[in-house]
Amino acid sequence: MFQIISDGSCDLPEQLAKDKGVEVVPFYVSFDEKTYYKEIEEMPIRKFYDLMVEKENVVFPKSSLPSIEDYIASFEKYVKQGIPVICICITVKFSGSYQAAMNARSILLETYPDAKIEVIDSTMDTVLQGIYVLEAVKLREQGAAYEEAVRRLLAIRDTGRIFFTVGNVEYLRHGGRIGKLSGIAASMLGIRPLITLKEGEIFPSGLSRSRRKSLESVIKLLDSHVKSLLAAGENMADYIVDVGYGYDIPEAEAFLAEIKERFRGVLDVEQIRPYQIGATIAVHTGPYPLGVGFLKKA
Repeated sequence: MFQIISDGSCDLPEQLAKDKGVEVVPFYVSFDEKTYYKEIEEMPIRKFYDLMVEKENVVFPKSSLPSIEDYIASFEKYVKQGIPVICICITVKFSGSYQAAMNARSILLETYPDAKIEVIDSTMDTVLQGIYVLEAVKLREQGAAYEEAVRRLLAIRDTGRIFFTVGNVEYLRHGGRIGKLSGIAASMLGIRPLITLKEGEIFPSGLSRSRRKSLESVIKLLDSHVKSLLAAGENMADYIVDVGYGYDIPEAEAFLAEIKERFRGVLDVEQIRPYQIGATIAVHTGPYPLGVGFLKKA
């Protein structure tokens, strides 16, 4: 048996995380760069999105990573009980959360040299990271030993993909992500960039002038990836897909229905679930991110 911990970027619904025995170490979010609130605990996600839409393109929220002390407090209670810990963090390309967790691990090992604390750079974020965390839960439920679970989680890490779009480029620009998307000019008004996350980095995957076209293109990106895996002899039953969305719930529901219809008979569409993207990522995407996470099962 082992304890699973993740930073708040995993965007698992609070009750689901509790039901699955996952402890979440939250990020912090601020709308004035002075007062920071723990996401979910002190800043419910719906309140965050309501404030974001109310102040859209006027006030740009900021996020801050969990501290070393936050991780020590999370790890130590399990270490004292002799329970091994697997901590899954957002990609190091986006945040220092992994390094904070590693520093906490090093500090605790000075006092508890026999402690088992594995900190994993998921190379993912948001809904995809949540899928990854739930795969760790499945391994634990199936009775996988600590070392085996770590090995199997690392083995699937590079299979993760996110294909998504956003409402506009303003939040990407203010969040410092626009420089990572060569080919997207911040001065281009009204464009909807298509973005792929793989192996911890984001890459430009096209541009669109309309929301409808951008969503169609997200589906095409997923379709192309699935076809490439099928051509390589992969079994799609070995993969899991989920939808990540922001403020607009009806749009997300319609998008989910479209994904299910488009990939029926190819993917296990009945297991596809919608998850709301949390504050940690939404400060960079704005209130209208929408896309899919794709990962091989552990």
